[in-house]
Amino acid sequence: MTAPVRFPRFFVTSPAPCPYLPGKTERKVFTELNSPHSDALNDALSRIGFRRSQNVAYRPSCADCRACVSVRVVADEFRPSSSQKRTERRNKDLVVSECRPWATAEQFALLQGYLSHRHPDGGMAAMDEIDYADMVEHTSVNTVVIEYREPREDGGPGKLVAACLTDRQGDGLSMIYSFYDPETERSGLGTFVILDHIRRAAAEGLPFVYLGYWVEGSERMQYKVRYRPLDKLGPEGWQRMSDEEQDRQIARVVSGDGSAGPAPAGASKDGSSELTRRVVKV
Repeated sequence: MTAPVRFPRFFVTSPAPCPYLPGKTERKVFTELNSPHSDALNDALSRIGFRRSQNVAYRPSCADCRACVSVRVVADEFRPSSSQKRTERRNKDLVVSECRPWATAEQFALLQGYLSHRHPDGGMAAMDEIDYADMVEHTSVNTVVIEYREPREDGGPGKLVAACLTDRQGDGLSMIYSFYDPETERSGLGTFVILDHIRRAAAEGLPFVYLGYWVEGSERMQYKVRYRPLDKLGPEGWQRMSDEEQDRQIARVVSGDGSAGPAPAGASKDGSSELTRRVVKV
């Protein structure tokens, strides 16, 4: 008999400077998502800490470090904080649309502004329109681009101010990459995009919103601890982060205490843009 799904082949990248913690070296294990069963494979791998980048699913596999921790928000139990409620009220007039994964010039211009302002030295800063199209359109799983637009006077969709490339999985929504206008007068757009994903997941009966990796000590990853309740993936599987731990981590965010300092120059938000350029077969 022939197995209906061939066991995937896994690869590992060669060591490279860590995009999150200075002085550390990173390595990733990954597999290709290029079969008729890619949706099912991506779902299964996401539950053990993998993330998607184009047609690749990857996770950290560093020899001497376990700082990258997969986290997800429990959608139907989520209760916004006071500041998150204010962010929702400020941005509730935005016109939100789910679009097919098709790159547009307007999205690319928004991404360029976001990267130049927030991640000018990151690995994605040199992306051109073809690179962006590859990021959005090269997918073999159920993917959408969710757009957030200013309302026109007639209430219709106007200027694009935020967008998120999102995978719809069997147990939740996975936020692959989000970006927004950093110079708009609106505040909290990044937070609002996450809150909107949590609301969407709960409305669809999906248990989780996957936020990717949280790295304790990495300044740019600390925003993820603000969403309660939060599950984190450890050696014993997915476990709820305790209120005490979240309180402690949120206090560090508010105080600006990042013991490891900011991410190294050249780091991108997700650390995946150079993924398949350093391939060594296992």
